[in-house]
Amino acid sequence: MASPNASLIPIERVASRIFLVRGQKVMIDSDLAELYQVLTKNLNLAVRRNLRRFPEDFMFQLTLEEAEALRLQFATSNPARGGRRYLPYVFTEQGVAMLSSVLRSERAADVNVIIMRTFVRLRQILAADEDLARKVASHDRRIAVLFDHVQRMLAPPPRKKIRIGFSPQGV
Repeated sequence: MASPNASLIPIERVASRIFLVRGQKVMIDSDLAELYQVLTKNLNLAVRRNLRRFPEDFMFQLTLEEAEALRLQFATSNPARGGRRYLPYVFTEQGVAMLSSVLRSERAADVNVIIMRTFVRLRQILAADEDLARKVASHDRRIAVLFDHVQRMLAPPPRKKIRIGFSPQGV
C-alpha cells in the first residue's frame, strides 16, 4: 500500500535539487520553498526566527563563487535582472529535517518525508557504487575548475601600461 504522500512530489524531482557543496549534499532555500509551497523569504524568515535550531552543519550561506557556479550550471535567477538580492542559504539533510519543526503545515510534513526518503535513497545508491561516489565527490571540484577557466577566458587581457613622461638615460 502506497503512502498518502508518495505521489505528492516525484522522488526524481527532489533528487535533481540536491547538490554537492563543500563536500555535503544540500538543498537550496529557493528549491525547498518551492517544494513546501512557501515564499523563499518566508522560509528564511522562519529560519532566522529559530536560528538556534540551525547550526553551521545544518545550514550555511553560499559564497558568491558557489552561488555563481550553481547559477551558471542551472540557469537560475540573475541578480542583475531583478533576481535574488542575497546569497542563498543551503540546508543539509539535518537542516531539512529541522525545517519541518519550523514550518508547521501538513504539506511541510509530507514534503519532508519525501525529501528524507530521497536523501536515504541517494546514500544507498552511493554506498552500492563506490565509483559513482568518487565521481560525485569530484563533481564539485570540476565545476569550480571549469568556472575558473571560463572566467579567465572571458576576462579581458591585462593592458600593458604605457609610461608617459621623461626618463633619464640608463634608468
